[in-house]
Amino acid sequence: MNKLPLQKRVMILNMLVEGMSMRSISRTVGVSINTVTKLLVEAGDACAAYHDETVRDVKSTKVQCDEIWSFCYAKAKNVQTAKAAPEGAGDVWTWTALDADSKMILSYEVGDRSAATAIEFMDDLRARLANRVHLTTDGHKAYLEAVEGAFGADIDFAQLVKMYGDTGHKTPERKYSPGVCTGARKVRIEGNPDISAVSTSHVERQNLSMRMGMRRFTRLTNGFSKKIENHLHMLSLYFVHYNFVRIHKTLKMSPAMAAGVSDTLHDMEWIVSLIDARAPKLGRRGSYKKRNSN
Repeated sequence: MNKLPLQKRVMILNMLVEGMSMRSISRTVGVSINTVTKLLVEAGDACAAYHDETVRDVKSTKVQCDEIWSFCYAKAKNVQTAKAAPEGAGDVWTWTALDADSKMILSYEVGDRSAATAIEFMDDLRARLANRVHLTTDGHKAYLEAVEGAFGADIDFAQLVKMYGDTGHKTPERKYSPGVCTGARKVRIEGNPDISAVSTSHVERQNLSMRMGMRRFTRLTNGFSKKIENHLHMLSLYFVHYNFVRIHKTLKMSPAMAAGVSDTLHDMEWIVSLIDARAPKLGRRGSYKKRNSN
């Protein structure tokens, strides 16, 4: 079975997490688009499994949660009239939970912005924490039931409810600018949250890193995901790279090291090794042995 040299695979994965499109990578590296796609799928599977197994029993103090919007194939309003829209087409929301001290992504969920997705997200977050935490979310109502169901009274939970106003300008460039934040309210929901620590600033800054690091999140381009599966693979690769490989400029170490989840700064060759560890073992010529996977 033909396999790309290690350095080419490292180069492709580095380009992916630095925001290059798959076709740009294909042209730059000199490989087919199918080769880039195959490597993304393999990396996504390996990284998703590693995150699920490794990010457990994290000792965190303050956690911030937010949702970031993107879309697959077409925006929700255009799906009905889109030609051959695949399953999963439409608006896609990525929910993230970030440890405010280590900046580590503890949990993520991809789906719509409904209460059902919020419940799955909070259940997953709860399973990854080792202790009671101070949780801040935005004012999205779906969090109320989800946090109650996952944590009960074992949490200090508050919401930061922001209020936005009209810019008052009717010029064409208004579509490129967010609404003006006219104020914010800190609302205690459960437990005894420290009102002075109620903030979503760190997780909102992470949203910017996601838009910069993944071409699929860039607005007003044709770089959006065409398949929801590839969208998920890119997210899995990005989060493992962000947590375990990338040095945070403020912390001077990776978020996983700051959180005590890892004692080693990894590199992209390590992610390639995760891929190779999951590859089927070759047996006699013309056959292979599958690894056991649960």
